[in-house]
Amino acid sequence: MVQVDPRLSAAEKAGGTGGAQRASSPKDITRKGLSGNSVGLVGSAVIGVSAVAPVYCLTATLGPTVGEVGVQMPAIFLAGFLPMLLVAFAYRELNKAVPDCGTSFTWSVKAFGPRIGFMCGWGLVIATIIVLSNLAGVATSFFYLLLGEITGSEAVAALDDSKPAHVATCLVFIAVATAISYRGMTATKGLQYALVGLQLAVLALFAVMAIGKAGSGDLPNSIDFSWTWMNPFAVQSFAAFTAGLSLSIFMFWGWDTCLTVNEETQGSDRTPGRAAILAMVVLVGAYLLTAVAAQMYAGIGEKGTGLGNPETSDNVFATLANPVMGTGLGVLLFLAVVASAAASLQTTFIPVARTVLAMSTYQALPPSFARVHPRFKSPGRATITAGVATGVFYAVMTFLSENVLIDTIYALGLMICFYYSITAFACAWYFRRELRNSTRDLVYKGVLPVLGGVLLAAVFGKTLYDMWDPAYGTGSSVLGVGSVFVIGVGLLLLGAVVMLVMQRRSPAFFRGEVLTRETPALVVED
Repeated sequence: MVQVDPRLSAAEKAGGTGGAQRASSPKDITRKGLSGNSVGLVGSAVIGVSAVAPVYCLTATLGPTVGEVGVQMPAIFLAGFLPMLLVAFAYRELNKAVPDCGTSFTWSVKAFGPRIGFMCGWGLVIATIIVLSNLAGVATSFFYLLLGEITGSEAVAALDDSKPAHVATCLVFIAVATAISYRGMTATKGLQYALVGLQLAVLALFAVMAIGKAGSGDLPNSIDFSWTWMNPFAVQSFAAFTAGLSLSIFMFWGWDTCLTVNEETQGSDRTPGRAAILAMVVLVGAYLLTAVAAQMYAGIGEKGTGLGNPETSDNVFATLANPVMGTGLGVLLFLAVVASAAASLQTTFIPVARTVLAMSTYQALPPSFARVHPRFKSPGRATITAGVATGVFYAVMTFLSENVLIDTIYALGLMICFYYSITAFACAWYFRRELRNSTRDLVYKGVLPVLGGVLLAAVFGKTLYDMWDPAYGTGSSVLGVGSVFVIGVGLLLLGAVVMLVMQRRSPAFFRGEVLTRETPALVVED
């Protein structure tokens, strides 16, 4: 069990006695009992790619993105990649200095103090809980769709329309994912190699076959490739650009899972940052290749297999699987979507559990969440709590109000931009005294993170403005205000309420006595 003790002597703070460890040193951080050196560079990058769920993201966003920006879809994917890459540099530099599994929470506390840090951690936790429920629902829907394709039975596929069957299956997916995450990084890593490998292989096969058939000239809707597709300035309006950019940013969210396993990674100060950059490069490559291939094959029309068809835009691969890959191989694309959602469901437990673990270790949350399983070396209590919260949230919302569930998912972008932008600004502020040391420090610790933070803060503001309109999301409203705005802002305000409660229970943390830049957190391990 880890106990934070800010009252250790000066000699102990220097790292001398009593088993104390200094949190700000890459080689001597605050240990929380997690399994060290269990993940390498490739394993960490695979976890980052898996958490993003690339196949699911593509099938769900190719259509809506084309609906907003037309043939400039590849350019929008590049535009969404830019702020994420800039923020990834911030994560890399902060991780070198403080490789703590609390990531955004820990770093923003050290940079801006306990209250901003708490809210940053809360944004990450609540966004992850919401997306976990969404991923479970998606995995369930595609599971029945896959069974329908395999059996050729419409009745089997229609089981997903039954709320009891859908919710029961969804809860099974959540329970399995929770159990795997509970067993630690060894079980997680082995499963993810297979699932991510399957996703990337199927995407590559789909792209090759789509480009090949488009080049044959026998398809009425196919269009020839043009380099102008890569020009973001060719988008017709700024409103369309920002709408497409919001979709694109969501498609890259999750790569920071690489960083939350830093205490379990070989070379914890450098490997996670490199893995994050590697994951980002793999993702943008897969997205661009698939976007170009799908656009060449199907075109952007609003009828038939066209990507702009509103009747099929929410699941493009269900429409293109058999025409592109044939009846036999088309099943692989359905399988890849199920694997993508299921893999992401399992890996998305990693950041929420480890962020809660860190927040509890540093007394920002109740101490019971700081317990680490003695055998599996995983944050067991935090993982199970996240699983239960996900299952309860999804089941209740499905039976009571599916509109609220959908609008909650729409509010995700607000929270993603919220905690990413705070982390980016935290990097520049944390290293502010080092920015004059070298050109490299100025660029990677200052200029690039600030630019990324500004871009995401701008998207945050624009999204907040758009959410005020009741037409945003499902079209429902509360007292004339869009329900998506009410949900998004309400969830952030709920974090402020939780913070006030914890401030009474754990005053030491909020007085800055536990985790600060000048006085690194110290622990004694029983």
